[in-house]
Amino acid sequence: MSALNTNVAVAVIGAGAMGAGIAQVAASAGHRVWLYDNREGAAAQAIDGIARQLARRVANGKLAAEAREACIAALAPADSLEQLADAGLVIEAIVENLEIKQALLRQLEAICAADCILASNTSSISITRLGAGMSRPERLVGMHFFNPAPVMALVEVIKGLATDPNVAARVLATALAWGKQPVLARSTPGFIVNRVARPFYAESLRLLQEGAADCASLDALLREAGGFAMGAFELTDLIGHDVNYAVTCSVFDAYYQDMRFQPSQIQKELVDAGHFGRKSGRGFYDYREGALRPDAATLHSSAAVPAVIVEGEAGLLQPLLERLAQQSVSISRRAGRGLLRVGDASLALSDGRLASQRAADDGLNDLVLLDLALDYRRCTRLGISWATGTSASAVDQVVALLGVAGIQVTPLRDSPALCVLRTVAMLANEAADALLQGVASAADIDLAMRAGVNYPQGPLAWADQLGAATLVTVLDHLQAAYGEERYRPSLQLRRQLAEGARFHE
Repeated sequence: MSALNTNVAVAVIGAGAMGAGIAQVAASAGHRVWLYDNREGAAAQAIDGIARQLARRVANGKLAAEAREACIAALAPADSLEQLADAGLVIEAIVENLEIKQALLRQLEAICAADCILASNTSSISITRLGAGMSRPERLVGMHFFNPAPVMALVEVIKGLATDPNVAARVLATALAWGKQPVLARSTPGFIVNRVARPFYAESLRLLQEGAADCASLDALLREAGGFAMGAFELTDLIGHDVNYAVTCSVFDAYYQDMRFQPSQIQKELVDAGHFGRKSGRGFYDYREGALRPDAATLHSSAAVPAVIVEGEAGLLQPLLERLAQQSVSISRRAGRGLLRVGDASLALSDGRLASQRAADDGLNDLVLLDLALDYRRCTRLGISWATGTSASAVDQVVALLGVAGIQVTPLRDSPALCVLRTVAMLANEAADALLQGVASAADIDLAMRAGVNYPQGPLAWADQLGAATLVTVLDHLQAAYGEERYRPSLQLRRQLAEGARFHE
């Protein structure tokens, strides 16, 4: 299916930050664009704002003056909905309210031509429900941009139950022609990104609530070990806790209080206090003038660097061993059950069990567990925890060893699957469940999470890297530790394990 021809007019309803951004995207792609808002003068003000913003880009050498002039010339404010009658695509970006959106769509049906595509930029309302009050719901599709629309690459194209597949295909092609990275999804709560991303916030919030570590430490681990652009507390402060908490509650309610999406009391308390994050000056961090940003907890050691004995297969820790070998650390191998012996310490990648539980189960003394890293060759920080009774010298020797490789060490209270591992396992689990339920393809799920929330790699690609066996084991151990359905492994992960299949071949 081909994209809309640039001689087709586009209309955007709602001149807020999102609507103005969408209008700018369509105009920059060569369409004539109507911008309408029911607030008098709002559309004209938004176009003036776009003009000023583009002028700054021209001044900074990031945009040709001709491109700016062409974009501004293509934008025009509309005084009434009736002026949108000649549009071939109308995108509403108004308040997130079902009844108000439905009323607008019914008006547009009466005004626009029969072949005009009607699109909603909703981030949370079912496209199927929006279309239920229309006479021709087959021409309604979701077109969910991410803020700021001119910058963010992702567009989720959402099919409602009645959406004509040809309409969805044309919108998908049009978004691609506009320079975006579109993905196709079925209309389910949270679509792709707002559903699959919930564990990224939820697991850090739970670890904080349990006293596993502080905000700065958990954020540092997700950034410096996990490869995420921001930690969960930094990101929710940026998004705004009023917004992030509301989305979580919406998804939780839409899935009939499934505990995988349970909101956090800690975040609710911030919302109740009006501490919404950066925009209010306070959130998990203090953004007021003169406030100091806390540092991550970091262990230090002056111990002699011990040699490493590898017992059995190193598995996912092999890249770490190669990094240590480059620093002239002596590494030897012998038969065993997949452990590293570091001086007095037994060192292993977490498998989801508490360190104390694993030490008791496996008869290990001085057990220290390592957290997951996106790339052990390049990470600059790792989390560790240790079993009750582990000697201070054993922990010290592990810290000294990692320090030789230039890796800072952050301690965590003994917690199942530590920080990065449990977060990645739950992201992969939710992505696998979305795939199982036909929300989107594996490729589109991973693309959505990379382009929409800037993940270092898609959760299903990460699942392939770790292996279904590892993920199912970690999730089974998390579920056993907490006794909660929240951590149940998706049937799709168990299927991948049984079939020996990968998400991306």
